Amino acid sequence: MKVVERYILQRALVLFLGALAWTLAIVWTTQVLARIDLVTDSGQSALTFFKVATLIIPSVVPIVVPFSVVVAVAQTLSVMNTDSELVVINAAGASRLMVARPILLLALCASILCFVVHNGVDPYARQKNRELVASARADLLSLVIQEGTFRKVEDGLFLQVGERLPDNQLGGIFVADSREEGVDLVYYAKRGAIVDRKDEKVLLMSDGVVHRKTPSGEVSVIHFTSYAFDLSAFSADAERQTLLPKDQTTTYLLNPDPNDSIFQHEPGAYRTELFKRFSDWLFPITFALIALAVAGDARSHREARLHPLVTSITIALLTFWLTFFFEGKAKTTPIFNYAMAAMPIVMSLICVWFIYRQKAMELPVGWTDALTEFGRTAGRRLSALRASLGRTRGGTA
Repeated sequence: MKVVERYILQRALVLFLGALAWTLAIVWTTQVLARIDLVTDSGQSALTFFKVATLIIPSVVPIVVPFSVVVAVAQTLSVMNTDSELVVINAAGASRLMVARPILLLALCASILCFVVHNGVDPYARQKNRELVASARADLLSLVIQEGTFRKVEDGLFLQVGERLPDNQLGGIFVADSREEGVDLVYYAKRGAIVDRKDEKVLLMSDGVVHRKTPSGEVSVIHFTSYAFDLSAFSADAERQTLLPKDQTTTYLLNPDPNDSIFQHEPGAYRTELFKRFSDWLFPITFALIALAVAGDARSHREARLHPLVTSITIALLTFWLTFFFEGKAKTTPIFNYAMAAMPIVMSLICVWFIYRQKAMELPVGWTDALTEFGRTAGRRLSALRASLGRTRGGTA
């Protein structure tokens, strides 16, 4: 590799790693916050929460890597053009391959990373994640022994424990069960305990009442000395996990179990997931070619109406959205699987044509004007907000 190529690769790699770190942190944070109820609702430890949070990372990587590539490549080429470095390279008689080769090498490495994560690491992490979540739900001792708080075991079933007593006894037990349509059951017992009977978990309540409301509106009250409430169905959740197509390994998707209930009802979802895994890994290469087509020529964006980074990201987002649209259609119409798989290849060929013909890839004038106006409006509002905050601070001081 020549000195110029190493120079371009180094600059692009540094920007890629920086963009990847920040983008990954933002997307990962949003995904983690959506699962905070694992601690708040299930009474799990922070360690379990961080295990689940760590296992989310592989599912985020294939999404953020392509966009990190397009940001890194577009910004690198834009700065090099601004500093007249691309002009010097062209004037020295170097071919455009000298600029494209290190960029494509970076994109190829990113694509291999996406392929390995999407087809190997991510399914394993998803399955482990489901095991942790199911185990958390099955851990009823930590779920119900929370004094004075309602805990949702599943839809239609809530438990509350008034206090913990010596010898693993519970006091003031309240259970609301509305899982059966039209029938509401409310249990209240002064004392109780969770006991194991063979392989079953049972909430044994004593000295209490059961209120039963039927669909006709009749209410009956039954006093009991001892009542056993079966909880084994909930503690067995960890053993009866429901794995979606995206949770399955690639090997399983190639040869799914005919008795798989999800496969029997939605065979198209398995086929779509398989097409997705063998096509999405191409996005880093496609997005790198988009950035090269937009900003790779020394003359390509000196007269551009938009910054090449904005143009590259906009085209990349449009490509990604079309692929996502085809993916949604493919679950019911199989022909869209081929459109979804062909999208990154077709876009790559379009970019190669622009690069070969030495034409700059740009957005339509109407889109460019709309984005420019949006940026100006956002800038004015941000300036007004800063000025308002400045006056507020000055008045407070």
